[in-house]
Amino acid sequence: MFCTSLSPRIGADDSRLSGLLGHAAAVSRLSGSNFIFCAADLLLCPSSLPVRTARTRQHLIRRFLPFTAMAAASTTTSSLPDAAEKVTAPYGSWKSPITADVVSRTGKELGGMAVAGDGRLVWIETRPDEGWRVVLVKESASMEEKPMDIIPPEFASRTLAKVFGGGAFAVLDDTIIFSNYKDQRLYKLTIGSSAPIPITPDYGGTLVCYADGSYDPHFNRYLTVMEDHRKGSLNNPSTIIVSIDLNAISINEPKELVVGNDFYAFPRVDPNGKRMAWIEWSHPNMPWDNAELWVGYFSENGDLSNRICVAGGDPTIVESPTEPKWSPKGELFFITDRGSGFWNLYRWVKLALALRFGVLVDEKKNEVVAIYSLDAEFTKPLWVFGISSYDFVWKDVDSSKIICTYRQNGRSFLGILDYGTSRFSLLDIHLTDIGNLVSCGSCLYVEGASAAHPLSIVKVNLDVNQSNATKFSVLWSSSPDATKYDSYFSSPEVIEFPTEHPGQNAYAYFYPPSSPTYKASLDEKPPLLLESHAGPTFETSSRLNLKIQYWTSRGWAFVDINYGGSTGCYGREYRERLLGQWGIVDVNDCCSCAKFLVESRKVDGERLCVTGISAGGYTTLASLAFKETFKAGASLYGVADLSMLRAQTHKFESHYFDNLVGNEKAYLERSPINHVDKFSCPLILFQGLDDKVVPPDQARTIYKALKDKGLPVALVEYEGEQHWFGKAENIKFTLEQQMVFFARVVGHFEVADPITPIKIDNFD
Repeated sequence: MFCTSLSPRIGADDSRLSGLLGHAAAVSRLSGSNFIFCAADLLLCPSSLPVRTARTRQHLIRRFLPFTAMAAASTTTSSLPDAAEKVTAPYGSWKSPITADVVSRTGKELGGMAVAGDGRLVWIETRPDEGWRVVLVKESASMEEKPMDIIPPEFASRTLAKVFGGGAFAVLDDTIIFSNYKDQRLYKLTIGSSAPIPITPDYGGTLVCYADGSYDPHFNRYLTVMEDHRKGSLNNPSTIIVSIDLNAISINEPKELVVGNDFYAFPRVDPNGKRMAWIEWSHPNMPWDNAELWVGYFSENGDLSNRICVAGGDPTIVESPTEPKWSPKGELFFITDRGSGFWNLYRWVKLALALRFGVLVDEKKNEVVAIYSLDAEFTKPLWVFGISSYDFVWKDVDSSKIICTYRQNGRSFLGILDYGTSRFSLLDIHLTDIGNLVSCGSCLYVEGASAAHPLSIVKVNLDVNQSNATKFSVLWSSSPDATKYDSYFSSPEVIEFPTEHPGQNAYAYFYPPSSPTYKASLDEKPPLLLESHAGPTFETSSRLNLKIQYWTSRGWAFVDINYGGSTGCYGREYRERLLGQWGIVDVNDCCSCAKFLVESRKVDGERLCVTGISAGGYTTLASLAFKETFKAGASLYGVADLSMLRAQTHKFESHYFDNLVGNEKAYLERSPINHVDKFSCPLILFQGLDDKVVPPDQARTIYKALKDKGLPVALVEYEGEQHWFGKAENIKFTLEQQMVFFARVVGHFEVADPITPIKIDNFD
C-alpha cells in the first residue's frame, strides 16, 4: 500500500528500507527544504439499531451532519452573513483562512494505544514539529494536566516490521516494552523511569524487527512477531513468532515458538496461560484474501505441543480471520468474513475438550459460530500490526459484553454487544469515523473523528450497567486549532453512483463548495477535483481533512472516491472487484463518478480535474492516458510503470500486484509510461528526487512526452524528498501550485491567494 496515514513517517537516515518504506508514510503530514523546478522557472448516530439486512441499492446522496457535540466548544464566527449578504464571486476565486500554510502545519498521528495498570491510557503519537518523532505518551491524572511523555527524547517507538509497522509496544501494569526506531531492538521501561533497558540482542543495525507483542505472565516472557533480515535477502526476510525471557539476566537470542509460514500476526495468550492464538497466511495471499487462525497448547516448558486450525483451514470456505482475543473467562473471539463476505464477530466453540498438564487429551468438536451477523465491516485490512476493533467490557464473571465498532453506509458506529443475548446497543458519541478502541472498567477509549472534528482520542464513561454512555471527553486531538475554521467546513455527502458494470454501484464522499462569506452566481456550476485514494486496497472516509476544505472553501467541489476494490463498508465482493482489474475498475469508477456529478447538475462538466498520490497517482495517470473524462490532472509521485513497481517491492506486497494486475501483457498495457502518446489534456507532476518506489525518471518521461506533444505540462521536483512529501514548505507549495495550475488551464478564474505560478510548458 502506498502513503497510508496509518504508518508514521520514515526517517531520511534509514538506509536499509528507505526506498521500500517510503510508500508506507502519510502524505498529508508535514515537517520542515529546497525545491527545484523542472518546468523551467521558478455524529450523529441514528436512534435505530443497526440494519441487519442488506439495504435496497439506489443512487443516493446522504449528508453527514456536523459533529455538534465537539464543535460546540470550537471557536465560531458569531455573526455570519446570510445568503443575500454574501459576496458573489466565481467558484474557485473565493478567499479562505484555510491556507496552504495552515494545511501544511496540521496533523499529529496515532500509532496504537493500551491501558496501563492504573487505568490510564498509553498511546503513540507522531509529532511533525519534532521531525515526525514517534513518542509514547501517558494520560495525565486529571484532564487539566498535560499528558506525560514516557520515553526519553533520544528514543522513538516505531517498528519497521512488514514495512508498514504498527504494534510497536505493549503494556503490563506499569511496565512497557517497545520497539525503538533507530536500532529496532526491544526495550523494557518502567513508567516514570528514564532509562529503557534493551531485552533483545544488538545486531548492529535494523536487520531484525519486532511487532505485535503481548505479555505471557505465566512464563514471565514476551511473545512477539520477529522479522529477520539476516536469513534471507533484504526483501525476503524470515518471519516467526518468538518468546523473550523476561527473567533472563543476560540478553539472549529470542526462542522460536511458531515457524514455517510466510507471515504471522496477533500472538495472544489466554488468561489461564494454557493456550496461544495467532493468525498466519502465506503467499500469494494478502491477509484479507485468505488467512488462518490457529490455537496452540503450551507444554510445561512453554513450548507449543499441540495445534488446532480454528478457522481458515477448510478449503471449501473462503475467509480471512483476524483479531483473535481471549475473553477474561478464557473464550476465544475473532473476526472473519466467511459466508456473508463481511467481517463479523465469531466465537470458538469447543465441546468435550479436556486439558491435563497443558496437553490436549480429547477433542470431539471444533466449531465456530457468529455471535452477531450484519452486512457491515467490524475490522479493517491488516496493513499494520496491532489493530484493535473490539474489546471486552468486564464487570464480573457473568459479564458477556463486547464493545465494538463497525463501518456501514459510509460511516462508523460504536456499540455494546451482549453476546449472551445477541443484543446490540448503539452508543451515541457523535463520531463518524472510528479507529482503534480499548476498554478499561467503567470507561473506554476510542480513536475517532467526524466531518467537523479532527482525529482525536475520546474517553467514554459508561453507566453502572455498562450499557450506555454517560459522558465523553476529548483526551487528545491531532489538530486542536482546526475547529476554529468550522464555519468554512463543507459537510460531505455520501453518494452512490452507477458504474460501467451493469448492476454494480460504487461510492464516494462529495463535498460541495462552502463559504460563510461568498457565493457564486446561480447560472454557474463549480469546478470539480476528484481524488483517488492510495492503497489501492484501502479506503477514504469522512474524517475532517483540511486539505479538502482548502479546496471547498475557495469554491471548488471535491469528491473523494471509494472505487471498486476499496475497503471499509462494502465487504469482500466489493473488495475483490479490483483483482486482476487494477487500472480498469478504479479508472472506470472515477470517470463514472465525475459523469454522475455532472448529470446531477452539481459540477461543471468542462472543469473536471483529477488527482492522487502514489497508487492514487497511478489511477490519475491511467485515467488521463486511457480516458477523456477529465480536463486536467495532478499526479503526486504516481506509479507510471507497474513492472518496475513489482520488481522493487518488499516481501509483504511481493505477490500483491500480480493479484491486482495479472499477466505480463496486462502489466505492459496498463502502465501509463508505455502510452504517453494517449495523454490529451494538461498535467502537473510532483516528484521527490530520493524516491526509490517511483524513481524520478518515470515522471520525467511523461513530462517530456507531453511537452513534445504540445500539451500544457509542468514538473516540480523536490530535493531530499522520498516517496512522500514530509517538509512543510513542499506540502504547501504542492497544494498552491495544484490550485493555480487548475485555475489557469481549466478554471477560468483568478485565485484569491497571492501565489506565484511556475511556468507551464506549452501554455506560457
